[in-house]
Amino acid sequence: MVKLEFPKGFFWGAATSAHQVEGNNHNDWTEWEKENANRLAGEASRNNLPKHILDFYPDPLKPENYISGRACDHYNRFREDFDIAKSLNHNVHRFSIEWSRVEPEEGKWDEKEIEHYREVIRALREREIEPFVTLWHWTLPIWVAKQGGWENKKTIEDFARYVNKLVRSEGFVDVKFWITLNEPDDIYSIFSYFKGKYPPGKRSILKTAKVLKNLVAGHKTAYKAIHNSNPAAMVGFANNTIYFESRGLIAGIFKILANAFWNFWFLKKTLNHADFIGCNYYHHNVLRGLRYNQNKNEMITDMGWEIYPEGIYHVLKDLKKHNKPVYITENGIADSRDIHREKFIKEHLKWAHKAISEGVDVRGYFYWSLLDNFEWSEGFWPRFGLVEVDYKTMERRIRQSAYAYAKIAKENSLEV
Repeated sequence: MVKLEFPKGFFWGAATSAHQVEGNNHNDWTEWEKENANRLAGEASRNNLPKHILDFYPDPLKPENYISGRACDHYNRFREDFDIAKSLNHNVHRFSIEWSRVEPEEGKWDEKEIEHYREVIRALREREIEPFVTLWHWTLPIWVAKQGGWENKKTIEDFARYVNKLVRSEGFVDVKFWITLNEPDDIYSIFSYFKGKYPPGKRSILKTAKVLKNLVAGHKTAYKAIHNSNPAAMVGFANNTIYFESRGLIAGIFKILANAFWNFWFLKKTLNHADFIGCNYYHHNVLRGLRYNQNKNEMITDMGWEIYPEGIYHVLKDLKKHNKPVYITENGIADSRDIHREKFIKEHLKWAHKAISEGVDVRGYFYWSLLDNFEWSEGFWPRFGLVEVDYKTMERRIRQSAYAYAKIAKENSLEV
């Protein structure tokens, strides 16, 4: 066995997002869920879903699977969940603040909800867990959605006001790590405005471009607001990265274009307004000619995603040239039987360590996710959690893979 040591002070933890775990939110996603649950259940097919999840609750073939409802009830159980994280040797946790709770109506602040998130931060610190606070993880207050969401330039100003309110409030001023936006370009903009898969469900190249432009401006205004309040803060955004691998000359050109947009466009637009790079890694994509997703898929997750740990090494190496600290802000697997997760974590960390050994300044790893949760348009059936959630009773059960990860975190090293 060889022991791979990680840098001193390395962050080990997991991530969540408010809409996926809190429960009982009221935003543009909750409205969209109600309108689309029957359709999503109807589109689900026994032939396209792993057989071993068909007996789960909620049933992926029924509409209730696609309604977030009380989710994981993390809003009420966050202390219990952080106790679990502490027991697993986590020293950092990424969570998001739900804008629709804080500002349910334009310019009207819910101080009770602000106090709630203040308590969340306090609970993490009491357990010696560093908070990484995400300000926007895809959901919008209803009033923002009605004015056109990120299509409307006014949303830039509204987002800035929301950010300013938080970062200048007691309990938030000394938060060191902030993530302004989660996967703003290739996931949110493309899935919401190009593919029409997520709310508001539009398909328009022009609107996609407008949304991207406004999100860049939104990030920059948030960055300035945070630094005006706390010059020592570390601010970045979570960038979804894909390892594109080409086969042939045409595919090589395709790869250059794919990388330029999917991995680097938003990053380059905001590089002067980023103190670190947040790297979310899930996908490897083999290109042949002008065809994509030509992967071998020798090993896949419950969601049919190829497991390709080496890819994280390549995307991290691509980020080295920017000379910024890097945090792996998401990396995880849907694995309800917990048969691949331990190896998944270890193999990804092995390749991340290789990138570190070659000079990439990686400072932390966040597994996605701490808990099983509501996975957007897929609903509850994908099980990403280190901790299993029984959605009938809300009982938490730590998976065996979580203990393997806890050992790595405790020793700050990986045996391979």
